[in-house]
Amino acid sequence: MAEPHSIESVHPLDAPGAVPAEVAARAAQVIADRTGVARHDIALTLGSGWGRAAESIGELVAEFPAEEVPGFSKPALTGHTGSIRSLRLPSGAHALVIGARTHFYEGHGVRRVVHSVRTAAAAGARIMVLTNGAGGLDPDWAPGTPVLISDHINLTAASPLEGATFVDLTDLYSSRLRALVRELDPLDEGVYVQFRGPHYETPAEVRMAGAIGGDIVGMSTALEAIAAREAGMEVLGFSLITNAAAGISPTPLSHAEVIEAGKAAEAHLAELLARVVARIAETDADGEPVA
Repeated sequence: MAEPHSIESVHPLDAPGAVPAEVAARAAQVIADRTGVARHDIALTLGSGWGRAAESIGELVAEFPAEEVPGFSKPALTGHTGSIRSLRLPSGAHALVIGARTHFYEGHGVRRVVHSVRTAAAAGARIMVLTNGAGGLDPDWAPGTPVLISDHINLTAASPLEGATFVDLTDLYSSRLRALVRELDPLDEGVYVQFRGPHYETPAEVRMAGAIGGDIVGMSTALEAIAAREAGMEVLGFSLITNAAAGISPTPLSHAEVIEAGKAAEAHLAELLARVVARIAETDADGEPVA
């Protein structure tokens, strides 16, 4: 008979009586200790195709494996770096770059999916930049096209909010931040639809997503955005169109295709995100310097 798990083997967010905000606060303190940075101003989660962007955003202050921070796990998906990086921006502000994303389809529960976002908020970040690789419904979006997320439809049948927690999601993907981006690059916008995964959507499901107002389909981001809003952060979302969605694409979908499209677009995405983060760092929501 298998031995019962010791308390040390229980994930911090799964332990009896665990409070997500308290685990996030512990994680933020570890990040502050490891980086020597008391407060990070902007946080970024880098999804498929976006990882190289961290090299262009600012000066590296510290980097370490995410699993060394309470509540984080080693990424299960190829294409994610599994590290946490602290960067000093040209403005003097600090960015927290999260390369470890837990997907809902991994089966660990919503708390672990949004732990990185809650940790970023506890670390002081007021702006959360969420990126992903996704399928596009617009046939004009070739693989490698970055698109701003204007809104989302959550088809996971789950929420990161617990109990009677009512959070307004109007303007969830900040119109202010999207306007700043469009000053730099007139990107198209679209509504992101999060499915549970890990299987890709069927052509019928893609048609449904389009019928209900979706433009982009993927397996992340929406739950994280909700948690970011609950934590009081402004949210900016980008999708890298890695492939045409099922039924629109003439060829079968594969994760290798996602990785290939991401690699091909890396240089452009890195340059774009570096300019965006630098612009955001200049002012906060009140027009005051972030740093």
